[in-house]
Amino acid sequence: MRTFFEFDRHQTGYRQEIVAGVTTFFTLSYIIIVNPAILEAAGMPRGASMTATILTAIFGTLLMAVYAKRPFAVAPYMGENAFIAYTVVKTLGYSWQTALGAIMISGLLFTFITLTGLRSWMAEAIPPSLKHSFSVGIGLFLAFLGLNSMGVIAMGVPDAPVKLADITMPSVLCAIFGLCLTAILLARRISGALFAGMAVTTLVMIGFGLAPLPRSLFSLPPSIEPLFLKLDVAGALTWGFIGVVTSVLVMDFVDTMGTLIGLSSRAGLLDENGNLPEIGKPMLVDALATIVAALLGTTTTGAFIESAAGIEQGGRSGFTALVVAALFTLALFFSPLLTIVPPQAYGPVLVVVGMFMLESAGKLDFGDYTELMPAFLTITLMLFTFNIGVGITAGFISWVLFKALSGRFREISGGMAALAALSLCFYLSYPYH
Repeated sequence: MRTFFEFDRHQTGYRQEIVAGVTTFFTLSYIIIVNPAILEAAGMPRGASMTATILTAIFGTLLMAVYAKRPFAVAPYMGENAFIAYTVVKTLGYSWQTALGAIMISGLLFTFITLTGLRSWMAEAIPPSLKHSFSVGIGLFLAFLGLNSMGVIAMGVPDAPVKLADITMPSVLCAIFGLCLTAILLARRISGALFAGMAVTTLVMIGFGLAPLPRSLFSLPPSIEPLFLKLDVAGALTWGFIGVVTSVLVMDFVDTMGTLIGLSSRAGLLDENGNLPEIGKPMLVDALATIVAALLGTTTTGAFIESAAGIEQGGRSGFTALVVAALFTLALFFSPLLTIVPPQAYGPVLVVVGMFMLESAGKLDFGDYTELMPAFLTITLMLFTFNIGVGITAGFISWVLFKALSGRFREISGGMAALAALSLCFYLSYPYH
């Protein structure tokens, strides 16, 4: 197994990869609860949705482990699930069955363009400045999620949409303690610092009665029957639904591309040209997992940005993903135990990982405004619209636009022109409601 996962090439080992996998799982385990809760707003049964979420994560992460051999966990995307539940179903009035049909169509299209090499061609055309901005933007996005999970920041009013929350609350004080503890462990070079900080914070909150003990250790997973194979592909092929299909397609396309490049940059997996070798493999995993997600009854799936937590613990090979897949399998039967980690415990991990990912900011070219402005727009719009896809598409369009208006047409490759055109389609077809 050491040879299969190329431990020697990655200069890693079982202990390091296991700690990384456990850290990644507990950092993103909230998806087991949060994804079904969001999709319930679309009328999808919560119990069946939880089972579909876990099964999709098992399939995608296991395929990432043994086929792509990358340390990335795969699960239903946050953001895309809210788009389906609140925009497509609640606002536009479509059924969740039709929405699942759109996800299936996007998954099939992803598979086609991946197998033909188009996705890899476009990914390799992205300039270094934008690739670095993906890492920075995702880092700030993670930090924002973490501070919100900790209870340090909260939603405000229209003129001041974000504000300082009540940090005197006991749960928030525990989260701040967890952040400080994690920082100290990192400063002392303690192995497994992120996971240790998360575990200690969870135990402290349980000890003070701020987090409940599980009522039971074992439970059978709810039946998936209410969602399994309930997608309506024919309904998604209607002309009026084309804007939704296009939005789903582009959001998943750019989210996956940006996440893979951003995570790989932090893990040191990019080559001397800033490209991820054999990027077609993790992209194919994303495409196939999206197809399976639609069949099982959940939303668009891909590499999860919380995988950065495991990468910071030294996860470099597919064995990290294998550990995550094994823990998702246990979650099918031990979900009461595996989901006791409160947001105040994993929030500090997201903040710290976000800090690490800011390293790429030093690689931005501050002397070339045709490079700097698109990178800046990517980072800021990713954060301020609370949508990774919006930031990335804005970066693609603005990069091509600024190069063209500056008379530097020769720098615009066919791949970047295609990405800009695809991104423009996203804004033209997005249902602004």
